[in-house]
Amino acid sequence: MIKFFRKIRQNLLSEGKTGKYFKYALGEIILVVIGILIALQINNWNEQRKDKIKEQSLLKQLQEDYQSNLLQLEEKMATREIMLKSAVQLLNAFDEPVGVFRDSVIKNLADIRNEPTFDPIKNNLTSSENLRLISNNELRRLLSNWSSDVVGVTEIETNWIKLLNEQYHPIISELGLGRDVYNSFMNASKHYWLLDKNSNSFKSEIGISKLSATLNEILINKNLESIISAAIVLNRGANLQSDALRRRILEILELIEDEMKN
Repeated sequence: MIKFFRKIRQNLLSEGKTGKYFKYALGEIILVVIGILIALQINNWNEQRKDKIKEQSLLKQLQEDYQSNLLQLEEKMATREIMLKSAVQLLNAFDEPVGVFRDSVIKNLADIRNEPTFDPIKNNLTSSENLRLISNNELRRLLSNWSSDVVGVTEIETNWIKLLNEQYHPIISELGLGRDVYNSFMNASKHYWLLDKNSNSFKSEIGISKLSATLNEILINKNLESIISAAIVLNRGANLQSDALRRRILEILELIEDEMKN
């Protein structure tokens, strides 16, 4: 093909048709440029097709991860609701101890010693390189902000765990309630933090202490009442933040689903 074009140019020059030669040369240049542009466009289409395949694979994995995150978050919220209910019942017992049973108080004390912590799946799916593949601007923004959104929940969880370890457990030990509380905790109907939540293998009868405080001694302990109040404040705050995070996850999942249909 190149020899063919060269022969045409040579014939034009040998025949003295300079004007036609330049027109032909210009046309040849234009054809070459068009050929290059077409090749670039085809290459661009091919790269876009590859990126789209990668994006769909990334979206599928993100969908699975955020569905798991949603399930875990809702379980933590359910655990906190149990804690909050028990904490309110305990404060009511402090306010009006008449008719209160010690077993119920111990059970509620066991409930509030839970440590629900949200631990979302960690991966490199939202790295800058992968985010480049996400074509939806809003989805890309939400994925970029995910880590900072999670902090709103984990900071409160950290404060609650610190309060448990530094104040709650020492008070329980001081009152001699450790054995009673842990016995109730181990034999609870369900433990949300276990991988197999329906497993009974964690249950163990360690019995009731003969050295623990009486019901009256429990319900006049000012430090314990203070910790129970803090349990309500912190865990209610954690659930409010968790609910906002839950809505964020649902928004992400909805956008992912829409993009996977495109």
